[in-house]
Amino acid sequence: MLAVVAVLAAACGTADQPMEAAPVTDAAWPAPAGVGGPDAAAGGDSDTSCNPLASLAPNGLDPSGPSLQKIKQRGKLIAGVDQTTYLFGFRNPKTGKLEGFDIDLVNEIAKAIFGSSEGHVQYRAITSSQRETVLTDHQVDVVVRTYSITCARRKQVQFSSVYYVAGQKILVPKSSNARSLTDLAGKRVCAAAKSTSLAKIATDPAKPVAVSVPNWSDCLVMLQQGQVDAVSTDDTILAGMAAQDPTVKVAGEPMTQENYGVGIPKDEEDLVRFVNAVLDKIRGDGTWASSYQNWVGTRLGPANPPSAQYG
Repeated sequence: MLAVVAVLAAACGTADQPMEAAPVTDAAWPAPAGVGGPDAAAGGDSDTSCNPLASLAPNGLDPSGPSLQKIKQRGKLIAGVDQTTYLFGFRNPKTGKLEGFDIDLVNEIAKAIFGSSEGHVQYRAITSSQRETVLTDHQVDVVVRTYSITCARRKQVQFSSVYYVAGQKILVPKSSNARSLTDLAGKRVCAAAKSTSLAKIATDPAKPVAVSVPNWSDCLVMLQQGQVDAVSTDDTILAGMAAQDPTVKVAGEPMTQENYGVGIPKDEEDLVRFVNAVLDKIRGDGTWASSYQNWVGTRLGPANPPSAQYG
């Protein structure tokens, strides 16, 4: 017992010799799960072997094709969507419901099939890197998730005509003077895995350091925590981040043109033609313009629906 007391006394120090305090340091912020590095081939944007924007011509809104009959018999359209990108596909924290420009489009497709979207949509939240997989494996009927059309992706899946045109910019703290990737040489710049944005960062001559994450919301968190110097992706996605955080800003001019299409399994041509008929309808009857103004117009200015190309 006396030996134990002596050891404890020595550990605690004495009145004349107080114990030296351990050094105090700041703990590092935890990184989001799935953080990775550059991928110069992400999204396949360098493949120019086709006209990526030429889709199959619509043949009306009659849902009688084999793919559409399967959906009707099931009673639900299964849609791969985002739940983390404010303005385009996000979960409203007050209602728990998915909302945004892309979600509006899913509802329009379901309405054209069933007469109403209520109770006829099954959403499946996916990451950017899962978009091709869920289509090639027929886990979903459509992917509506800020999905840029490229020739490389067309080799695996079908696309509708273009329903939205975006452009890649950068998001930085308001104190930053950066206007482009050129101003971010050697700096850490975040983008989602397997996105065309990540490929642009990885191949830029200024050599920024590309950091990949599963979801765009992870990029905003890393920027807020000082783990990256900027986020670079489509202005639509960045506008949503800036709307959530008043300490950051969207900067510079567009570096790319990103043409969004609805992703559809390769062997379901009847569904491609039907979706294109839906897009033709909402371009002409004001539905597209109403959704755009509701979600995006006040932040990115006026815009018109892009014209369809068929081939």
